[in-house]
Amino acid sequence: MNVVLLSGSPSAPSRSSLLLAHVQQRLQAGRADCQSFALRELPALALVQAQASHPVLAAAIERVEAADLVVIGTPIYKAAYSGLLKAFLDLLPQDGLRGKAVLPIATGGTLAHLLAIEYALKPVLGALGARHIADPVFVADAQWPRNAHGSFVPEPAALARIERALLGLLEPAPRRRLQLAMPPAPMPAAAC
Repeated sequence: MNVVLLSGSPSAPSRSSLLLAHVQQRLQAGRADCQSFALRELPALALVQAQASHPVLAAAIERVEAADLVVIGTPIYKAAYSGLLKAFLDLLPQDGLRGKAVLPIATGGTLAHLLAIEYALKPVLGALGARHIADPVFVADAQWPRNAHGSFVPEPAALARIERALLGLLEPAPRRRLQLAMPPAPMPAAAC
C-alpha cells in the first residue's frame, strides 16, 4: 500500500505532526510504503500564488495522486483546518483524491473544534473525490497531559482512536491488506 502523510501544521514541532509520525510508524510496521512531508517546507510564494507547475509543488501533487491512502494531519484554528493545508488542497486537481482512502487527524485547543473536521475538511476531501474518508481522529489539548519529564504525551484513548481508524482502512482483499504489528508501539513524548 502506498501511503502519503501530509502535515498541515505551520509550526515544528507540532502535536499534529507527532500524531502523523506515530501513524507512519504503525503503517511502516505493517509494511506500507510511506512518504511524508510537511507542507510548511513547500516553497511559500509558489504555494500562495497557486503555482501548481512549480517543480516542488508538482512533485508533491504527484505523490498524492499516486497514493492509495492519504493521511492528513492538521491543527484546527478558528474552527477550520490550517490555511497551509487549504492552500495545498486547492492545488490538487478536481479529482485529485479520486479512488483514495483518506484519514484526517486533527488537534485543537478544545473539543469544541471537533466538528471542524466534519463541516470544514471532510466536504473538501469528498469534493476532491476521496473514495473513503475514515472516521477522523481529533485530539484536544487536554488529552495531551505532561509526563514526569515535562513532555506532552497523548492519552491512551487518543492512540486507541488512531488504531481503530487505521484498522477501519484495511481492505479485505489479501493483496491490499495491511497488517499492523500488535501491540501498538508507544508514541514518543512531545517536547512542546
